[in-house]
Amino acid sequence: MTLALIIAAETFFASVLTAVLYWMDKRAARGNARRIPEKTLLLASVLGGWPGGYLAGQKLRHKTSKVSYRIQFAIAAVVHVFVVAAVLWWGLR
Repeated sequence: MTLALIIAAETFFASVLTAVLYWMDKRAARGNARRIPEKTLLLASVLGGWPGGYLAGQKLRHKTSKVSYRIQFAIAAVVHVFVVAAVLWWGLR
């Protein structure tokens, strides 16, 4: 299995997990139940789940109007992209 394929699979599964976390948090917010901490959502995003977090956020209209969260989310996505690029750069040399 190639390094790029491993990273793609990890990103896919992390995205699915992050989307589920967004759904659970949105459901908890509507039901006035215990919420998933933003730090957990951001950690899942920086670990590769940002595509799923972005799509779930847009589809569920969750965390889309909180500017401070969106900035942190964007930073998490950029960090993940840079780390993946660095791993691929040094791993494929």
